[in-house]
This record gives sequence, C-alpha cells and structure tokens, in this order.
Amino acid sequence: MARHDDPKGGLQDLGRRVVKDILAEKNPDVPLPIRTLANIYFDEKSGLVKLGDKVSHRTYLNIAHTRKFMQTMLVAAECKKIIDQNVTTSIRDLYYALKHTIPQTQENTFEEQAESDPILEDIEAAMDTLRERLHLQADRKGYLAGPLAIRDTGDMIDAARMGSSGWAIPSNVEPEIIEFKDCTADFVLVIEKDAVWQRLNEDKFWRKHNCLILTGKGQPARGTRRLINRLHTELKLPIYVLADADPWGYYIYSVIKQGSINLSFLSDRLGTPDAKYIGLTTQDVKTFKLPSQVTIKMNQGDIKRTNEMMNYVWFKPAPWQKELTHMLEAGHKLELEALSSKGIKFISETYLPQKIKGKDFLP
Repeated sequence: MARHDDPKGGLQDLGRRVVKDILAEKNPDVPLPIRTLANIYFDEKSGLVKLGDKVSHRTYLNIAHTRKFMQTMLVAAECKKIIDQNVTTSIRDLYYALKHTIPQTQENTFEEQAESDPILEDIEAAMDTLRERLHLQADRKGYLAGPLAIRDTGDMIDAARMGSSGWAIPSNVEPEIIEFKDCTADFVLVIEKDAVWQRLNEDKFWRKHNCLILTGKGQPARGTRRLINRLHTELKLPIYVLADADPWGYYIYSVIKQGSINLSFLSDRLGTPDAKYIGLTTQDVKTFKLPSQVTIKMNQGDIKRTNEMMNYVWFKPAPWQKELTHMLEAGHKLELEALSSKGIKFISETYLPQKIKGKDFLP
C-alpha cells in the first residue's frame, strides 16, 4: 500500500477491500509487508535500514491466520473510530478498548497488549504511516533543554526556560502538533542517560556551548527519534550522540543513525544518517587518563554482541572497526558516569568541549 498522509482514507480502503472480498464470496485477504530480517536491507545510498518489497497475506479462512485477521480488523476499526471522534488515546487504552470475550465463546479478542501492539505496527507498515497519525500515542520518555522555541498545539514553549526538568518530548512531534518557531542552537547533543543529561542541564552546558541537550533515557522512544530527525532535516542542526562505551550504547547510536530493523518502514522519518558519535569510547580511557578501576569487564554476552556488530554494514567504517577491536582486546567496557572519577564536572567542562573542538567523532 502507498503512504497515506491521511490514514483515515487508508483504513477506509482496507475496509472496502475486505467487504468486496466477502461480497464476491472470496477469502478476505489483507496484504502486509514482511517485517523480518529476511526482508530488511541496508541502503548505503541513504544510510538507512529499509524494508524490502516482500509481502505476506493474512487471510480469514486460513485457520492459522483467523485470529490475527480478526484482531487486525478490530484494531483498524478502532483507529478509524478515534480518528472520526478527533480524539487521541494511548496504545494501552487501545488494548483495553478492544479486549473482550467473543459472544457465545470463552475466547478473548486479546489476552495481553503484546498481541495488539504488533497488529498496530502491521497496520502502520501496510499504510506506511505513523501511529501518531492514527491518533495513538505512547508514554513520554525524552527531555530537551536549550535555545529552541516551540509551538505545541497552540501553546508557546521556550525550552531554555524549563528549569531542571526540561521540556518533556511528546509521542507525537509531527509538524501539525510541534512547530519549530525559533532556534539559535549550533548543534544537538543526544545523551543516552537521564542522569548525565541532568548533570549537563544543571551545569547549563547548553547555554555555554549554544546547543540543545536531549535525552531518550536509554533507547529513545519513537517520538524522540522523530524529533531528532526533524531537528536535523528541518533546522539543519548537526546531531552528536553521547552514550556508554558498550555494545548497548553503540546499538542505541546505530538506531538513532539508521533506524531499527523492527521499524524499518519508518527509517526515513526516525533515522538520522548524518548523526555522529561523540563518545564514550574504550579508547578514551587512555586519552583522558581514566583510572582502570572505573572500567567494567566484558561478559560473554558483550563479547558475542561486539563480534556480531563488527559484521554489520554500518559498523564497517575503519574508525568503528578500530573501536570495536580495541574493546575486545582491552576486554572492558565503561559507562558515562566513569568520567566522574576525574571530577563531577569533568564531562561538561573538559571531556565534551575537547571532543567538540577537536571534532573527535566516530561516523
């Protein structure tokens, strides 16, 4: 199916096709993009993980599909209902709104939210749209501070005047909801950990270095990744990512940069291929003379994951191969908080300024 700027039309098209099949006494069929590794590829030209063109067919009269077919129709119908009502709800509320026992049976439509969430992603992928355009949202997770003025559903927000908490990034950051009004920042610093973001916000790092500081509190939620994408593509701001020197931190960076396998159909809106990795790296232990006591020994899972990452196309550039090889040879990883061993403000007053001035980034 083609991308639908107005997903209500896509939902109506889906319903019409199913009704047409029923009236023609055909097996109702919903074509869905295959969202598995077998249908994912890395597009080197765009620098994004993308979804291939393989399609599966979810049919009602296939007993292996019947339950999911029913669930797909329920989710699609509920999405159209809330769009018609011009209201927004959470993906948790969607699950509870649809969960009930089918009349004259002991069968529930859904047993848990782990069933409804993938169905929703199927519909997003089929229509090449965002769930936020289906009037659905997830919990807020990210925070931002710095010289950026925003119009948020009609209200003006100054992210430089949000105190210690910063501006909470909503699930829906599409232009019709979040409008950028004024920004004087030179770059965006995306920080893996909330505690480190708090440190930099308290030190007013964003003011001293004229930037935006943003945290996704671990792996950024979709709204946060979409905002990063918009800040770069619309405001032309460089994106620098600050994460732990371990496989998980590097994975978080890769998801911000080229998107994720699970949401490959949204990579052009969630990925930011021009993002750079500012640190932390295991090589920083020597460069910044960090005490060996702050390093953490890699476990077998870390070693296995690092070896896997070395084979990923996006980690093939020589600087990344050097870092991953160094991590394996050193046998240790470290967290951003390790920088505090050099002083509580070392990260804001020495580490980051030196990295930024020297453009010491990994691609």
